[in-house]
Parts: sequence; C-alpha cells; structure tokens
Amino acid sequence: MPEINRRGFGRLAALGVAGPALAALPAAPAAAAAAPAAVPPSPAPATGDAARRRTCLEVARDLLLVGEDGTDLKLGMLKVLIDDGLPKARRPKRVLVIGAGISGLVAATLLKQAGHRVTVIEANGDRIGGRIKTFTTGFADHRQYAEAGAMRVPDFHPLALALIDKLGIARRPFYNVDVRPGARPRGPVPPVVYPARDGSVWRSGPARGRFTAPERLNHTWIRVNGIVQRRDAYAADPRRVNASFGLRDGRTAGRILDEALDPVRDHFSVARGSGRVDKPLPELVEGWARVLYEFDGYSMNRFLTEHAGLDDAAVDAIGTLENLTSRLPLAFMHTFLTRSLVNPSATYWEMAGGSRRLPYALVPGLRKEIHLDRRAVRIDTSGGGVRVDTVSETGDESSWRGRRTAETFHGDVAVVTVPFPALRHVEITPALSYAKRRAVMELHYDTATKVLLEFSRRWWEFDEADWRRELGARYRPGPVTHVTGGGSVADNANRFTYYPSHPVPGSRGGVVLASYVWADDAARWDSMDDRERYGYALRGLQQVHGDRIAEFYTGHGRTQSWLRNRYAFGEAAVFTPGQMTEIHPAIPRAEGPLHFAGDHTSLKHAWIEGALESAVRVALEVSR
Repeated sequence: MPEINRRGFGRLAALGVAGPALAALPAAPAAAAAAPAAVPPSPAPATGDAARRRTCLEVARDLLLVGEDGTDLKLGMLKVLIDDGLPKARRPKRVLVIGAGISGLVAATLLKQAGHRVTVIEANGDRIGGRIKTFTTGFADHRQYAEAGAMRVPDFHPLALALIDKLGIARRPFYNVDVRPGARPRGPVPPVVYPARDGSVWRSGPARGRFTAPERLNHTWIRVNGIVQRRDAYAADPRRVNASFGLRDGRTAGRILDEALDPVRDHFSVARGSGRVDKPLPELVEGWARVLYEFDGYSMNRFLTEHAGLDDAAVDAIGTLENLTSRLPLAFMHTFLTRSLVNPSATYWEMAGGSRRLPYALVPGLRKEIHLDRRAVRIDTSGGGVRVDTVSETGDESSWRGRRTAETFHGDVAVVTVPFPALRHVEITPALSYAKRRAVMELHYDTATKVLLEFSRRWWEFDEADWRRELGARYRPGPVTHVTGGGSVADNANRFTYYPSHPVPGSRGGVVLASYVWADDAARWDSMDDRERYGYALRGLQQVHGDRIAEFYTGHGRTQSWLRNRYAFGEAAVFTPGQMTEIHPAIPRAEGPLHFAGDHTSLKHAWIEGALESAVRVALEVSR
C-alpha cells in the first residue's frame, strides 16, 4: 500500500466532497517538477446538469453584482447609500435590526431615513461595531490604539470608501507594501471613482488634484527554514529560499501560484500587458459560472496538486510565503477570489484614529434606536409579525457572568445580522426552510487571532545610526528593518507581522501587529491565555529583527481571538469545498418577515464592503 502523507490524506478526503461533474474530471498525474501542468479540458456548464448550471449562473451574478438583465447592482447601491437614500416609505414598517455591526447600523440608518420605525438590538453591552473593533486602552502610552478587527479598505471597495468620506472620517494610505520611513503621499485624498458596467463613471466628488502614493520598497522580511532575506532580494533571485523547501524553480512562490491560476482566469478575462482585462459582460458572467461549475468542489490543496500538477515542495513554498498554509484544506474558490479580484497594485486606506470611527459615526442618527446588552434568544414569526425575546447580560464581549433581565421586542419585519454560528443558538419559530437551516448549521467560519505589542520607539523605522543613538552604551549590531508599513512573513508561530503605516501624533512609540494568523495557526494562539501570548510573540519578532528590539518593549499589548469572541463565533465565513454553490444561494434569501444581512450573506466575506452590500440589499428588500 502506498504511503499516505498529509496531502495524500487530503486528496482522499477531497474525493468525498467533489460533485458528480467534478469527480468526472480526469486527475492530473503527479508531477516531479514545480511547473504547472496544462489544464485538461473540462465539460462546459451547458453539457452538465441544468439545475447546477443555473445555480452557478446565479452565484456568478451575485459575485459580480449583476442583475439578470445585466443591471449593475453595485452602481445602484452607491446611489442608495451615498447619493439618494431609499424612497420614502408609503407604509412605514416596524423594523427590528438584530445586531449593531456595520451592516445592521447602515441598514437601520437607511430604513429610518426612509421613514420606517427602527429598533436595533445588540447583544454586546459595552460597544457596537461587531468585527470593526479598535483597541484604545491597555497601552502604556494612552495615545496609542490598534485594530483588533478590520484595518484596511482597498480602493476597489467603493461603498466603504465613499461612506467613510460621506461621514467625514479622515482616511489616509494603509501601506500594504512598505515605504521609506518619512515618505509622504503627494496630493489630496482622491474621490471615490467607480467605473460602472454600463460605461458610466460614478464619482463621490470632483478631483482635487493628483494623488501619488510613496514608492513601494518591498523591503520587509522573509524568514523561513533558517533563512532571513528581504522580500525584494527574494523577488530578484528566489532560488535560495525556494531550495530550502526542496523546490528547484527560479520563480517566486507568488509567480508559481499565479501561473497555476491563469488558465482558470482565462475563463472570464484576457491577459493584456502585465495585467488582465475582463471579457464583455455576458462572457464574464458565463466565464465565472464555468469556474464555479468546474472548481467549486476543489480545496485549494487539491487544485494545486491534482489540477495544476504542483509537487509538495511547490505547495509548501506557496503555502508559507503566500499565506495559504492554514487554508489549503478550505475552498479553492476562497483563495482564487482573493487572488483574482484583488489588484496587487491597489491602494489601501485606513481611518485616522481607528476603524471604530466608522460605526460610531452612525450613532448620532440612531441614538434612541440602539438597545445594547440585549441578546436575542428566541425569534417567533408565528403571529404574523416578528417577536424577538432577549436577555440582558453582564460582562463584556469575552466573558459571561449570568443573565439578569428579559425584554421582548415586536416588529413587522426583522433584519438578522447575527453570524450563523451564533444564530444556531437562537430558537426560531416556526422553523426556517431546510436550505436556510442547512446554511446556518454548515456554513464554515474560520478564526483569526491578532497579537499586538507596544514599543516605546518605532524601531522598525530605524537605520543603524538611529540604533546607535537610541541604545547608546547598550548598542549592539543587529538586523535593520528601516521601513514604514508593510509586513514580514516567518515560519514561526507569529507567521505574519504588520508595521504601522503612520505614527500616532505626539507619541514616539507605536504598536506592531506582531502576529496575524488564521485557521490552525490561530488555534495555537487561542489555546493560550491572553497575557501568555505577549512573550511568545515578542520572541517571534526577535527571531526576525534581533534581540535588541526588546529594549523598547513596554510590557503592554492587546490580543484578539475571534473564535473565542462569544458574539462573533469566528473571524468570518470561509467556504469549504462545494459550499459556494451548495449553500450560498440560500444564505441571503429572506424567509417570510426575516431578512438576512452581514458580510457572510455577501461574497466578500470579512470585508466591510461585503457588509455594506448586504445592508443596502436588505434595506431595499424591506422597503418594497
């Protein structure tokens, strides 16, 4: 019997979840080299099961936000959220919004402005915002803050950026790739521009001059298999790092991955220069439907090994260097969407003062409508409207010390934004449809954990002269990072580290996101007490940056485990193989007077943009 290694087991397991059409695809032979094999021909959706083809088309339109008649739904959402609001209600409804995350708050705002009577019920007793959460306490320097949840918004998310601007929240570049310390962008923050599919262009305002971001350095670190190397050095010559994985290939792990994915991208786009251009709309929708039809049953690992023909060494390198290891067993479509829809040249933005400013900017318009410390335990629609029974709790979002009082809320309809793992613990009468119950029970939620450490000096920006000056007689040589923003990768427990993009005014120090991890990588941290994590995270940083950084550690930090958060039940929905077509269609679908919102009901899981898409969609549903 041949040896079954960890990936061999994964391949066998994957056979059990592949759909009939996918199981019929010929498996690619095992490859000794890292180069991807030619993609074998696959049956077009039209030759397969008609019902499944219709589902793939439905999900493709949902992904692209295209109506059945070709309408650009994103454009309509921008007009509702930013320009015009909802039409005034002819028959105002009593609307219960369950959850004061950003989707619930925005839906409530739109519905109230349209004339509906809104009540927002939030389980948490001490804050709103859901997974938009900013740590503002717990640091030695009271001016410091850091993000526990959402921390960046890309320029291809127009709803989020335009709402930030509309609410008067200052935004500034988030340097996803590092820049030179002291570098500053040139020109004013640009307006939000959305090229609609009908050829029109939506703008949030007039151009105010040309904006130019600082030059990207790509000068942060890779530390794997005992090798420490700059990212730009790896890009110039990947052979040394690749060889440490047993990979004999002169391409970077990112390039190997992209070349494996390009034949799939060919279904809906064409290569042009150094980028890709979408096909015309009908072909674009059909192309995405075909991708779903052929590959939704694949895990990422199965795609790389069986379909692309990569060997274990290549997959190991890709997993470690491209942030995929912990999600290799999960859906191919999750990673493919990220790699295909995220433009590597995109500009990212952050909110000055912290992401929490976004949900709290909506509070003045909902001050009387928001009810904190009300956890929904029962939803009853048998009486013609909606009755929600709640309990009041003591403690904060990560602790529970008993229930105190109960309160019942009544409405004509309800907007349910509760994450599905938490919704499993809410009694719903009468029962939801089978498809919805299955989605609530089975939708996979991943976890994410952050460990943040505070330093009294911004050592990541130092050159060697700065180190000599700051340490004086304690000076000793060590690695010099000398960057602002960006992130490093390591194969230790920290995995991914991000450096602040901007100093906090008046402070000489800063907070480093020492460890940002998902899935199994996060579970290792989640087993520790919060305080215990800081020492291990510091040691992980020292393995990359040298022992001397401890001179500036204040002994303070913050950490967030979203799986251990008793209201979130995880970081975000991340599909397992097959779930995008099997259960997603039922997730956003209304059930009688119950409507469902939240990023998990969109196809932009974990992004503010997805939550906002769902908020506008559900507000339009309720207002009909």
